[in-house]
Amino acid sequence: MPQLIFRGVEIEDIKKISTKLVDDLEAIVECPRDYFTLEYIESLNIFDEREVPSYPFIEVKWFDRGQEVKDKVAKSIDDALKSEGYDNTDIFFTNLNENDYYENGKHF
Repeated sequence: MPQLIFRGVEIEDIKKISTKLVDDLEAIVECPRDYFTLEYIESLNIFDEREVPSYPFIEVKWFDRGQEVKDKVAKSIDDALKSEGYDNTDIFFTNLNENDYYENGKHF
């Protein structure tokens, strides 16, 4: 945890940014790098009866770490994607409740 879910971003681009991005996020969030998950979801958008490219949309699922950390994480993700030519991205945070998150049958 945290989990970053990418839609509308090419898988090869995610691979290119993955190491540096997790390095940066590890320092910002202050948790071990093996806690991070980067997931690629292939998506297809439909508009006016035709397929259109998906817009870059990144969802971050995590335990809330406050607005300052959230702002830094969003900027880091945005900067990483800009380095691969994605000028416009949406980043959305979903805060998980520790009592609702279970690992091996036990909540945090």
